[in-house]
Amino acid sequence: MSTSPQKNDVIRLNIEGMTSEGSAVGRHNSFTVFVPNGAIGDVIDCRIIKVKKNYAIGKIERIISPSPDRIESDCPVSFSCGGCTYRHIDYEAQLRIKRQMVEDAFRRIGGIQIDVNPVMPSPEINGYRNKAQFPVREENGEIKIGFFAPRSHRIIECGGICRLQPEQFGEIVNEVRSWMQEGKIKAYDESTGKGLVRHIYLRKGFATGEIMLCLVLNGNLKEKDKAQLIKRITEKHDSVKSICLNKNTRDTNVILGDDFELIYGEKAIGDRLGDLEIKLPPEVFYQINKEQAERLYKKAAELASLKGGETLMDLYCGTGTIGLFMIKEAMKESANTGSTPIKLIGVEVVEESVKTARENAKMNGINNTEFICATAEKAAEILLQRGDIPDVLVIDPPRKGCTPELIDTIAKMNPERIVYISCDCATLARDAAIFKEKGYALHTPTPVDMFPHTPHVECVTLMSRIEE
Repeated sequence: MSTSPQKNDVIRLNIEGMTSEGSAVGRHNSFTVFVPNGAIGDVIDCRIIKVKKNYAIGKIERIISPSPDRIESDCPVSFSCGGCTYRHIDYEAQLRIKRQMVEDAFRRIGGIQIDVNPVMPSPEINGYRNKAQFPVREENGEIKIGFFAPRSHRIIECGGICRLQPEQFGEIVNEVRSWMQEGKIKAYDESTGKGLVRHIYLRKGFATGEIMLCLVLNGNLKEKDKAQLIKRITEKHDSVKSICLNKNTRDTNVILGDDFELIYGEKAIGDRLGDLEIKLPPEVFYQINKEQAERLYKKAAELASLKGGETLMDLYCGTGTIGLFMIKEAMKESANTGSTPIKLIGVEVVEESVKTARENAKMNGINNTEFICATAEKAAEILLQRGDIPDVLVIDPPRKGCTPELIDTIAKMNPERIVYISCDCATLARDAAIFKEKGYALHTPTPVDMFPHTPHVECVTLMSRIEE
């Protein structure tokens, strides 16, 4: 029987593993203790700050013997902001941790013993994020811009600088800060619901260099302040091709409201994924790490093995990038074979994303497409009823994975191959076990490191129909 430590106890702990949230794990008299900012192989003295029935949470008081994987963090706020959970861990060790996490998920959650490919490393481990959202608040009369500390709404001021993002983002953030200070424009106060600027939202097309600036506001901005913002930003940052305002007056943790106002430039910026030209309005989903997204999509296209003439169905298509990218790859492979066009049916619940997907298809000369605005579950049922049976189905669901109803409908469609892209290996493992029961064989999964220095890992795998 394990003896639990008490709050404020200082205990000696050997770090043996990592959680999916990035905390280190050790055991004290068989009692599990979670500790932020640890590394596998550390021997630490740890102060207990919280005790629950089955576990405790501690913080490092002293590192007795550092892990061989431990390195010096090159960010002054990495231990407090919570964004770069692994910045103190060598990159090769990060990849080993993520591979182990995927293997553990399939074994423990899916009950599936399967080899997992080595994690596909990111070409860039700093400056790779093409989108950033900075909360803006006022504390003691000062504007604070940074990131929320873990499990709180306390801002960790970063001076506009984050090593995961392009340097330009920090420069633009600090230009907005100066504009607010000089114009006496108030930051949002959550406790009172007053103040104007809630978030600074930036997006960059890495292939084009185009940047979008969007301010999330708790109300309306005066015309003179709009004009001054446009003047300040565009005079110093000619890469900014779009400035828009988003209105969000709700008491909510959701960052964006429904109303956008374009005050400068184009509504969408451009980017390229491989040979695919794309447009990006502010509200649509787009993979954070462009270079790694290309490698992920190439792997997905390889698993889909499209030859021409098939029907490809994408049930969480967003702006159509995955399906359109796959078709572009297949067109390259079959350029000299004269094969019949692939039909793409995309499904997405966000109306603006569906509109953008249609525009992206047209811009890239891909005509045999249909994009439907509906939930994946509803659209899949409609498509089944009308007899649209895919040869290949690609799914890239949110973190919660697929619903049982959707998996049932997919199984009735009976596609030959299912390419599953997942941002949560736990729900992927769960869903893979259900697809296995429905008659699909799981092939070797490939983890993809889309988010270096964080505990997140993407994964792509193929499930093929077992022929009786």
